[in-house]
Amino acid sequence: MAKQLDYLTLREIFARFHDAEPEPKGELEHVNAFTLVVAVALSAQATDAGVNKATKELFKVADTPQKMLDLGEEGLTEHIKTIGLFRQKAKNVMKLSRILVETYGGEVPNSRAALVSLPGVGRKTANVVLNMWWHHPAQAVDTHIFRVGNRTGIAPGKDVEAVERAIEDHVPADYQLHAHHWLILHGRYICVARKPKCGACIIREFCQYEDKTA
Repeated sequence: MAKQLDYLTLREIFARFHDAEPEPKGELEHVNAFTLVVAVALSAQATDAGVNKATKELFKVADTPQKMLDLGEEGLTEHIKTIGLFRQKAKNVMKLSRILVETYGGEVPNSRAALVSLPGVGRKTANVVLNMWWHHPAQAVDTHIFRVGNRTGIAPGKDVEAVERAIEDHVPADYQLHAHHWLILHGRYICVARKPKCGACIIREFCQYEDKTA
């Protein structure tokens, strides 16, 4: 595990991320809070591109919890059968849609505790929704962020919650809102798992990774 980088180094790193991409966006397509919850729940062990392909037609007919219930589990399954674990995910989406209708008046709640109480919604999903829809500086740590945080020293931690806390504790407040998007994109396209593209990395000089590539 790399050593935690200091404040001034982190400021420079995130200033560079900001200069390269001032308004980073999540890659899951959605039209409202409900479709974002569904898209993120479907994205577990699946690619964003694969989820977007499946939800393109789904969200035209089911963009609210009630419409999802009206579509039914079989109808939903037909739309998402190209996604991994689609049967269990379909059951969870139907269950969470029913809870949203019966308990929350068809609206998506915006507290982490309420979100994680929904079937198929874990802490990471809740943080994505809080960040992307309500612009709350929640840090959704996925495999990309976990790798980048530990490899570089931006946010080292032994598990995802430790990395989440490291981001919250150490990344300057003015960069918190977009921090997880910058780190995801960096991990997805530059700091990849098997052979990181260190030659194209804009923060190479600050990174503590010992096995840098050319």
